[in-house]
Amino acid sequence: MPIREATTEDWPAIWPFFHEIVAAGETFSYPLDLDETQGREWWMPAAPNRTVVAVDEAGTVLGTAKMGRNQSGNAGHVATASYMVDPARSGRGVGRALVEYTLDWARTAGFRSIQFNAVVETNTYAVKLYESLGFTILGTVPEGFRHPAQGYVGLHVMHRPL
Repeated sequence: MPIREATTEDWPAIWPFFHEIVAAGETFSYPLDLDETQGREWWMPAAPNRTVVAVDEAGTVLGTAKMGRNQSGNAGHVATASYMVDPARSGRGVGRALVEYTLDWARTAGFRSIQFNAVVETNTYAVKLYESLGFTILGTVPEGFRHPAQGYVGLHVMHRPL
């Protein structure tokens, strides 16, 4: 599955599923009412951060990832990333491909590890995927996320050495 740098021309394809996922309020700690301009600013940050898209053979955007440093200064050797897969295209390995791409990118860029700061514990598909790729749960912030259907649930901090 081709994964390439996202361009401003990709945003109209990302926005519909980005908006659907964020507005559902089940997996991201973004404001639920982000408008399109705000969403683009949150998801497509300036360099040195990166945003990529996974596409099919016809060039249709299937999913996206953003990645960069988790912290700066003396903690700048740890990467982080976030992922969104178009719900209409889930179950096709898009998420796995994006995570594997991120791991390769982070390793090549000289990061020593990668950390996810806020994986909602009820997002069991993501947790299982990350664990299958070598991530471990370092800890869980109890009731760190207000899920719209399940109430207050934990937020995992997940980590993987590179």
